Amino acid sequence: MRTDRPSARPEDVFSRRASSYATSKAHDDKVTLSWLVDAASPSKDDAVLDVGTGAGHTALALAPRVRRVEAIDVTEEMLEEGRKLARKRGIDNVRFLIGNAMSLPYADRSFDIVTCRRAAHHFTDLERALAEMARVLKVGGRLVIDDRSVPEDEEVDSLINRLDVLHDPSHVRDRSACEWSELVRSAGLELLGLRPYRKHMPLSHFTDMVDPPTESAMRDLVLNASERAKKAVGFEVSDGCIMLDNFFVLISAIKTQ
Repeated sequence: MRTDRPSARPEDVFSRRASSYATSKAHDDKVTLSWLVDAASPSKDDAVLDVGTGAGHTALALAPRVRRVEAIDVTEEMLEEGRKLARKRGIDNVRFLIGNAMSLPYADRSFDIVTCRRAAHHFTDLERALAEMARVLKVGGRLVIDDRSVPEDEEVDSLINRLDVLHDPSHVRDRSACEWSELVRSAGLELLGLRPYRKHMPLSHFTDMVDPPTESAMRDLVLNASERAKKAVGFEVSDGCIMLDNFFVLISAIKTQ
């Protein structure tokens, strides 16, 4: 399913949800954050750019390992949550700034590491955003992206993307690992790693932040899916709670020239 025309801007959605993302267990998941940090291979002299930082979980995970972090997002309320978390943790080498992934406000070859976690599915021009990330990387620098994904299955792809649009009207598209591989290479980067993974989660993780009619539509979409699609997403109902797999992919790449 193509969903290239979002019906809302991310800043409109996340200005209302900022505080919930600051305390989100999914976004502050120490295991997957550690995977991203390991893939970035940070060193103490590195300058890092975190694109679509949200409440700053990725920037703050990298900060103790590097010289400085620039953390940008289009939503001021999310950036303020990041600043609060930084103060709470005593981290002072992260700067939180308004910035757009499709037009990064930095000179060519400014950063040793560029990261983007759980944000790329909101970008209306992902090819341009990747080109911008590649542009600001130094030669030998690493790009690490962790994002929502879909399997190579048209029916499941459609189901997951429809759920995400209902959950978040600024959603553009979740992409498969194969799509990501082509996108990264097209940006002129050398792919180092591609790690698809799943998390079995309650549907309520997404419906808690939507209105009752949208919650009902999301439940109906899952319940009315084909048996094949339900099996593919690990569908089950436990004590009245719908559980299903969420798909993600961790990508690492290097700028060789």
